[in-house]
Amino acid sequence: MHDVMSVGDVLRKARIKQGLTLEEAARETRIRLDLLAALEDEAFDRLMGDVYVRGSLRSYARYLGLSPDKIVDLYSRDAQEPAPPSRPASPMGTVQRAMTASRIRDNQRVILLGALTLLVLAVVLGVLSRQRAAPEPAALPTQTQQPELNRRITADLVANRDGAQVTVTVDAGVPQTLSLAQGEAQSFEASTSLVVRIADGDSVHLSVSGVDKGSPGTPGSPWEGTFSFEPEGTTSSPGP
Repeated sequence: MHDVMSVGDVLRKARIKQGLTLEEAARETRIRLDLLAALEDEAFDRLMGDVYVRGSLRSYARYLGLSPDKIVDLYSRDAQEPAPPSRPASPMGTVQRAMTASRIRDNQRVILLGALTLLVLAVVLGVLSRQRAAPEPAALPTQTQQPELNRRITADLVANRDGAQVTVTVDAGVPQTLSLAQGEAQSFEASTSLVVRIADGDSVHLSVSGVDKGSPGTPGSPWEGTFSFEPEGTTSSPGP
């Protein structure tokens, strides 16, 4: 057993102590609700790789008044701990497994006999049914209704260095400009289109709808990408 709380427990306890809900924390940190829940549940596989886990942990810890470095160190400690060894099987367990295997074999014989009986009945009924006139096939509908998809575009950003400036436009709304500290994470969500402009290329790590885009652009030049839904799916139109 751990004598120190895990990183998820520390984050959850700090949030509850301040009387905050996950919804409030997501709104004020600009980190998506599902990502914050994954951090507190320690379900790190829901995030897009280690860089996003560490960036989100730093941003969330800073918001909760915790030390970002200590939280990341706690995450690293838990991630590197080996799984506990499995206990050797006892003789009694071996006997029980043997008895269970024997019962399974007996059940399989019964199932096989039942299946053969059903097969014979199916053949007989098939012969009888072919002697009757087959009904005319039902007319197929001329149009098929396509279900409406609940589609969303998500963008997750982590600053590679201090002062990384990003401007995000969600669904052709008012552009939002942010200046991020190194390791700080931010998330955005759109229904139809999302434009990401990075003032200095290679200064931000970007993931769009779960697809890792790396650190787009080149240092000293701005980079802009437009992401929208087309009939075949999500498309991107990177700028210069």
